[in-house]
Amino acid sequence: MAKIAFIGLGVMGGPIAGHLAKAGHQLTVYNRSIGKAKRWADAYGGEVAISPAKAAEDAEIVISCVGTDDDLSQITLGRDGAFRSMKPGGLFIDHTTVSARIARQLFVEGESRGLHCVDAPVTGGQAGAEKGRLAVMCGGSEPAVAAAKIVMQAYTTRIIHVGRAGAGQTAKMVNQICIAGVVQGLAEALRFAQAAELDLDKVFDAISGGAAQSWQMDNYWKTMAADSFDFGFAVDWMRKDLGLALEEARANGATLPVTALIDQFYADVQAMGGHRQDTSAIVRRITRA
Repeated sequence: MAKIAFIGLGVMGGPIAGHLAKAGHQLTVYNRSIGKAKRWADAYGGEVAISPAKAAEDAEIVISCVGTDDDLSQITLGRDGAFRSMKPGGLFIDHTTVSARIARQLFVEGESRGLHCVDAPVTGGQAGAEKGRLAVMCGGSEPAVAAAKIVMQAYTTRIIHVGRAGAGQTAKMVNQICIAGVVQGLAEALRFAQAAELDLDKVFDAISGGAAQSWQMDNYWKTMAADSFDFGFAVDWMRKDLGLALEEARANGATLPVTALIDQFYADVQAMGGHRQDTSAIVRRITRA
């Protein structure tokens, strides 16, 4: 079993770290809110560190799951960052959804220190993290990803090595572009069915087994119909992710007209107070007939 430093114990990181502890790994954890780290340690065991650097001191593997590019830069390259204390040969795995630019930067920074870095954003949401059924898209070298797979198997059902450093983050952008379009289509379809005064349960039964079926339909049709959004992946985080995709598209020359439009729809939901509501709350901006 490995000595692992885990940084970031939010709705995704906390359950992921829990699966690693249950698998028998020795964990030292760090969270910006020390109280959350102590509560995690009370539940799963392990040590609590006062900084990312302290957490990483004796670790063979450092895993992070934080919020933004700035957060990731701080916990790796900051004055008390993990890279300051990681030993040559150490493995760094990042599960944060961030820009491909910072993933490439950390790869270069890590390489200069003798570290092996894998950008490994996940998909599957909070439920997937809690059930240990996440899918991971990885960027980095073959040896680094092979080493990462050994520990990531504790909380995943699928691990794909997409390509070189940054490729995992770019693939996650593809994932979010797909989700955004499908959820918007689902919202429009639901409102259309309501305007037509159809039985929503029967409509779901009729279409969910055919070409219209999607993960979003299976998981959100009924909650959207019930105006229930206090769960899942927050609108604020989706806007962050779509912003990353739009930024990358400007750099690589891709055109994302639908994504740009839906990003503005999510801005409308934020203006309605839906910052922390699930992404399916996009249906709120479509007035009922």
